[in-house]
Amino acid sequence: MNAPCYHCGTLVSPQNTLQFDKRAFCCVGCKTIYQFFTDNHLSDYYRFDANPGAKPSDASIKYAFLKDQAIVSSLLEFQNEETSIITLHIPHIHCSSCIWILEHLHKISPAILRSQVNFLKKTVRIVFQPKLSLFELVQIISNIGYEPRISLEHVDAKEKPVDRNLLYRIGVAFFSFGNIMLLSFPEYFEVGEFWLEQYKSFFRWLMLGLSLPAFLYAAFPYYESAFYAIRSKRLNMDIPIALGIVAMFVRSIVDMYLDHGAGFFDSMCGLIFFMLLGKLFQQKTYEFLSFERDYKSYFPIAVTRVNDDGGEAVVAVYDINPNDIILIRNEELIPVDGILLSATAKLDYSFVTGEQKPVYKQSGDKLYAGGKFYGATVKLRVSQRISNSYLTQLWANEAFTKNKRAAYSTITDRISRYFTPALLGLAAISFIFWSFTSLQMAFQVLTAVLIVACPCALALTAPFTLGNVLRILGSQKLYLKNAAVIEQLAAVNTLVFDKTGTLTTTSSSALSWKGSFTEDELVAIKSAVYASNHPLSRLISNELLGLKAEDLSDFKEFPGKGIEAKHGNTNMRLGSATWIGAAVDTTTHATAVHIEIDGIYKGSITFSTLYRKHLPELFHKLANDYQIVVLSGDNSSEKATLASILPASVSYHFNQKPEQKLNFIKKLQDEGKTVLMMGDGLNDAGALMQSNVGLALAEDVNVFSPACDGIIDATVFEKLQAYLKYSKNAMRIIYGSFTISVLYNIVGLSFALSGTLSPLVAAIIMPLSTVTIISFVTIMSNVFARFKSK
Repeated sequence: MNAPCYHCGTLVSPQNTLQFDKRAFCCVGCKTIYQFFTDNHLSDYYRFDANPGAKPSDASIKYAFLKDQAIVSSLLEFQNEETSIITLHIPHIHCSSCIWILEHLHKISPAILRSQVNFLKKTVRIVFQPKLSLFELVQIISNIGYEPRISLEHVDAKEKPVDRNLLYRIGVAFFSFGNIMLLSFPEYFEVGEFWLEQYKSFFRWLMLGLSLPAFLYAAFPYYESAFYAIRSKRLNMDIPIALGIVAMFVRSIVDMYLDHGAGFFDSMCGLIFFMLLGKLFQQKTYEFLSFERDYKSYFPIAVTRVNDDGGEAVVAVYDINPNDIILIRNEELIPVDGILLSATAKLDYSFVTGEQKPVYKQSGDKLYAGGKFYGATVKLRVSQRISNSYLTQLWANEAFTKNKRAAYSTITDRISRYFTPALLGLAAISFIFWSFTSLQMAFQVLTAVLIVACPCALALTAPFTLGNVLRILGSQKLYLKNAAVIEQLAAVNTLVFDKTGTLTTTSSSALSWKGSFTEDELVAIKSAVYASNHPLSRLISNELLGLKAEDLSDFKEFPGKGIEAKHGNTNMRLGSATWIGAAVDTTTHATAVHIEIDGIYKGSITFSTLYRKHLPELFHKLANDYQIVVLSGDNSSEKATLASILPASVSYHFNQKPEQKLNFIKKLQDEGKTVLMMGDGLNDAGALMQSNVGLALAEDVNVFSPACDGIIDATVFEKLQAYLKYSKNAMRIIYGSFTISVLYNIVGLSFALSGTLSPLVAAIIMPLSTVTIISFVTIMSNVFARFKSK
């Protein structure tokens, strides 16, 4: 008798079996992989799944092109002297064992630093040391049975081929559904013509044959998902769906055999069709929303481009083309790959590599997108257009999702914990109850319960609603990381706002100068503030618009304190009075930047803050439903002004350093608050990541921060209350659609538990419930989006 290979599951005859460690293997390669895993303490690989592996392949010839350094450079996402990063597509990824072994590659080779699997996309992102070549890395992966799919079209960055498997399944299900429904009409209406009686048996067998492609092929993903869920001892919505499909198929065969009717073949194929159609809708929705697909709409990042005449213009990052020259200021994220034109640059690639180690580059060196620049302004010649999928990966990086948000469960997950066991319990009770009367009736009731209570509508509710809401919010300039953020947004009860750059506008302000400054000193000040992205620095830079910023020989920015810079032989410090060491004017508490040049205090710049339009109206609306906190790194000079225009319930905390902001958010959460933090994305990364929802406000600078959950355009700041209300309404839509689905189930179960469920009733109720849910959530999510007209 043939036995399966312990590693890959291939059936092997006894005479061709290789025995090792009391286990059977189909070939030397599988045996070698098993021995390798065992020797390297990776034998847990076989505990997650039976026969999870694949036969190893010889990569030495197939991937010989990876010895070409030009091709390797095109494939790598990031490369420097210490780290290389690549994402490989591996078709064989199919189970928890695959995830486990691919995320433990570092045990195979110490040069592999980290690896992270995206199960849905069947990709693994690998961070490794350059001493391990890409060719050697691919050989390692191929030798353990996970041959990556790499073609030269990846070098040209062509669009990934569309996976048509789902479309094929929908087509098969629709073909089966339509034809079986057509053949079922005579039996529905009990037409008694002679031809029906004559060919009734033939039609039923034909319906059975037509249902097999849908049952065996189209519905296979639900069986697979249910199987893996049961094996991992967890419950999901696919378990009752798979049970319902199997129950309909078995019940239909029994009914046909006992001549009780044509069965539920039409309802089964209709269910499969509508479920797959819902999955396609969800997929298309997320593709539409996907930042990888249309970054022009969803990354409102601006960058300063140097024009041919030497002038500068702030342009959207997607308008940057190869050979353009752009300026990168202190703490800005580099959005594109390019060549450094300035003498030196200090970069932080922790967003990319996870290592907070400064990297120093010289003129002519290649800079990769994703690095955060520190220091005086540098110029960069763009080598290629924005790599948006790369920025998306930064936003979805494990470092920014593995904290408290990773433990957040979606509404579908929470409901499935109760729905699935409740359904199985009800089916078991009804079977036991009816078994005392008739085993045949008990079987009919059992299958009827599983058929009617199949949670297809429940499973579609959240994806349809949240997908449509994401699309609408995106069109209104609120760009959220994923659908889960909507659920968290709806749960928020406390709002925390940074002041400078968030409540205040950086586009204009009234400045008052104290002290005497020569033109050279003003040029030096302009050069210093021009290199900074702090809102006050931008205001000063705009005030000195007539002067041209020049290169600095040294530049340092201290969050919450100020700037140190050197322009020629002039040393400057600009910042708070306490940091500069200037005497504090007790007669006024206005926000001011004090200036010290070559150790001599020269004066200060005082700001008359201009707040965003409609700020008082917005806060008075928000105060009715939320606790509001203003958290600022500035002094309390504006407290009286804010108190006069904002609701009395707003609390204020000034002179807050970045770490104090983060700790304040933690304190609120410890008190049971669900916190939304809104900042400018520059100095608030820690607080944004700590909050339940972190929103970065985008105005006219590069504010992309992987720590945030969303980006809101400054032009729609006054719509924040409408967005929050809309997120709550989105959850109400979901709960409403759940209610509708439950009502349908109650009606169906009343037939099922009484043993009177007919194929006609099932054929009407099941598609109708799905269509009703889809229509309800689509219409209501658009009806509630009334803020679009405001």
